[in-house]
Amino acid sequence: MMKPHRRKRLGLIVFIAVGMSIAAALTLFALRQNINMFYSPSQVAAGEVGAGELFRVGGMVKNGSVEQAQDSLAVRFVATDFVHDVAVDYEGILPDLFREGQGIVAEGRLDSAGVFQASRVLAKHDENYMSPEVKAALEQAGISPGKHRFRSAPEN
Repeated sequence: MMKPHRRKRLGLIVFIAVGMSIAAALTLFALRQNINMFYSPSQVAAGEVGAGELFRVGGMVKNGSVEQAQDSLAVRFVATDFVHDVAVDYEGILPDLFREGQGIVAEGRLDSAGVFQASRVLAKHDENYMSPEVKAALEQAGISPGKHRFRSAPEN
């Protein structure tokens, strides 16, 4: 038979262990909800992402693909890694640096028709910047990021 002070101590240890387990589980659940994986258009085309799953897609805005609605802030464009394309729908104000031939990262979900419904669109910072995710996706596709520059950089 266990002495009362040891039983009390064991109860306290079990209570603390259960409390810490619950706290760790809630923390992991919250972090899992906030993590948005990055995929290239080739990975999206290969079916690595399911419809309705929150993720980020990045690539270059394909030339001639930007279509803006006349009566709203809706815009449709194509993100490409020069191997595969992903159609992107977005409603909102685009970043000032958004234009055809520039690198973007969009966050959102793929709908049942395979169109990416973006909730946020980020554009690169300047002429020489490309997000690490977009650069890695282009390199993985066997494309040199500098090879497909659509505008020439200003000469000094």
